[in-house]
Amino acid sequence: METDQLSVVALCLLLVSGSTPAYGTLDVEEENPEFWRTQGAKALQAALDRKFNTNVAKNIMLFLGDGMGITTITAARILKGQMNNQSGEETVMIMDTFPHAGLVKTYSVDFQIPDSSSTATAYLCGVKTNLNTVGVNAASRNGVCKTQKGNEVTSILKWAKDSGKSVGIVTTTRVQHATPAATYAHTVSRKWYSDADMPASAKKEGCTDIASQLLNNTDIDVIIGGGRKYMTPKGTRDPEYPRDLASRGKRGDGRDLISDWRKMKVGKVARYVWNRTDFDSVDPDTTDYLMALFEPGDMRFEVERDPIMDPSIAETTEKAIRILRKNPKGFFLLVEGGRIDQGHHASRASMALHETVALDNAVAKGLELTNEEETLTLVTADHSHSFSFNGYPFRGQSILGKSPLYGKDMLPYTTLMYGNGPGYKVVNNKRPDIRNVDTNYVQLSAVPLDSETHGGEDVVVLARGPMAHLFHGVQEQSYLAHAMAYAACVGRDLRHCEGRPQILPTSGAICLCAVLGM
Repeated sequence: METDQLSVVALCLLLVSGSTPAYGTLDVEEENPEFWRTQGAKALQAALDRKFNTNVAKNIMLFLGDGMGITTITAARILKGQMNNQSGEETVMIMDTFPHAGLVKTYSVDFQIPDSSSTATAYLCGVKTNLNTVGVNAASRNGVCKTQKGNEVTSILKWAKDSGKSVGIVTTTRVQHATPAATYAHTVSRKWYSDADMPASAKKEGCTDIASQLLNNTDIDVIIGGGRKYMTPKGTRDPEYPRDLASRGKRGDGRDLISDWRKMKVGKVARYVWNRTDFDSVDPDTTDYLMALFEPGDMRFEVERDPIMDPSIAETTEKAIRILRKNPKGFFLLVEGGRIDQGHHASRASMALHETVALDNAVAKGLELTNEEETLTLVTADHSHSFSFNGYPFRGQSILGKSPLYGKDMLPYTTLMYGNGPGYKVVNNKRPDIRNVDTNYVQLSAVPLDSETHGGEDVVVLARGPMAHLFHGVQEQSYLAHAMAYAACVGRDLRHCEGRPQILPTSGAICLCAVLGM
């Protein structure tokens, strides 16, 4: 259909429905060509004035939106503006301000479209692997314990810790979930959260669960998220939901990993908290270690979060940074907006987009608390979803609304849809009539599935700070770990530190940054 024909049809539909185009409320300044010319000139000059920051990255902050494909970023940008009574499209999210960008290929070794464990292993460990495996290379096989030994790969979190930096993970899922697990665990099954989730054969062959590895593999300074039930013996009542059987401890080995964690920190100020009150009482200036587990499993969606009990991802990010930045050698922090993915799997676009906005707020907090001259900050995703933005909606129309252009069956449809998932609603070969339906709901999908699937297209990586220009072009996802490590002089490749003399204040002698333990 030609554009002018489309406009006529849409206008007729609006007249019939009595609706008013949202663009009628927009600033008439945009009708003046000089508006766009001036805007373009400013953006061009900013690009021309940009200088590469070639400092060594003292700190690394990696903000990971699980399932945050480019369509999700676009739709969340509009939602964030509309939440502030703006049209939405012209909104600038904090992540939009990052000066360097590239595309990342997300396939796993064995599948065109990946999962969160294979992708996390790629961007954190620098090695692509197979679906459902964490912190192991592609010689390992999903669920086959005997293929794990000797195929373990370590992450940039461990490289940073080994170099003397403080390290932390913040997530809105359980801390044993795929993304955070790849920072510290090695397992052929991402679903082995506790020993109760493992087959007897795997335990007999020497494999261990992810929760136990959280304590044993790497000394992590800050651990924030959900996942209490994987840490305590089977049947242990949850402090927040004592009557809920599903929230009770799951471990079959009788271990209380929270108690074990405390015992491991003797001589240090180590705080374990599970609620907002205790979390707020944690003093970052005097705290060496923090484990905060706010839910038995994953944390609540942002729109359902009880602020009296649980802090936001921006607040947990702030606490983590304030604890970690005390280390003069710097820190590595992974912040995961993990429930973006889960909102999409449920085909609840509103949930996924509000999670994305919350992650953007966390990015803002991270930038506020750090110095860009010494902190490399990345925003990226592990994969996308079968999520589309379509239908010629008018400017300023609700991102959660309907297209003004009806289908050939003379029924409306939402501008956000899924290729598959639980939103399939065709009955007797007809789509539902949603003219009088609030579309802040499970979005329509083309193929019926209980859970919507991931998408396979490239995702974006956005960067600012030291060596941010390394994140460019189209790269394999495994490249990200190598580029981060190079920028911070951790891991194998220390060339960025070589030949960079540092003055020792006591003697005035010149030394390499390797001498300083960087």
